[in-house]
Amino acid sequence: MLISTATETAMTRESIQLVDDQPYTGREYIGSAPKPGTRDYGQDIAGDDAPQAYLVMQPAHSTTRPHFHQTNQFQLFVGGGGRVGKLRADPLTVQYAGGHTPYGPIIAEDQGIHYFTLRQAWDSGAKYLPANNDLLDKGRQRQVVGVKSVGGGGENSNDANSEDTNMVQTEYLIEPTADGLYVNWLALPSNGKYLLPDTAEGGGQYHVVVSGSLLRGDAALPALSVEFASTDEGAIEIQAGAEGLELVALRFPKA
Repeated sequence: MLISTATETAMTRESIQLVDDQPYTGREYIGSAPKPGTRDYGQDIAGDDAPQAYLVMQPAHSTTRPHFHQTNQFQLFVGGGGRVGKLRADPLTVQYAGGHTPYGPIIAEDQGIHYFTLRQAWDSGAKYLPANNDLLDKGRQRQVVGVKSVGGGGENSNDANSEDTNMVQTEYLIEPTADGLYVNWLALPSNGKYLLPDTAEGGGQYHVVVSGSLLRGDAALPALSVEFASTDEGAIEIQAGAEGLELVALRFPKA
């Protein structure tokens, strides 16, 4: 299963939700995003195994309280700036939080803070702490954070995955682990191609277009487009559009 959602499509699914009386803008990409203020939000409700991806545009000087989720997720920060707990969160910062891993607060600065939430499976929304301590499965916590080097272009790829290894740049934001977790930033030249690792080596993966465009058939997916690839997709080829491609690949660990 390969699901591709262009920015233009996601923009038609944009809505404003109040979170602690603060107007958050959300943009649904894959699956249904949780809706703050609704009856089932943040409840202990089992979802399906379908992926869930959306963009959060958190307003300036707002705070998301500490919380956790019951499924594995990435958060990729793509705009504005602020903090997650004690850590800086600027573009491109990525956080992996395994299910039942508390984190936060998320504090937005003057320009707000924008981040993709990319989940392996559906979740009903934030389980705020300490109110939901009884739902927290202690002993399963896992958090890994990575940051794109400032002004760095990454290293030239020297493997056989690229048609022109001198022109493709890569940088691991989260180094590969034994169970398949990794986050890799890639930059491809105009019309360049690159073969990503086999999805079966992990637990499914997302591709986020940071700049340029990603070609899929006759479509060119622009910046802030998103893909999800399940574990049966094998090794997926990415191809840049005429203006090149900057992309982040985020792979979940195996169960």
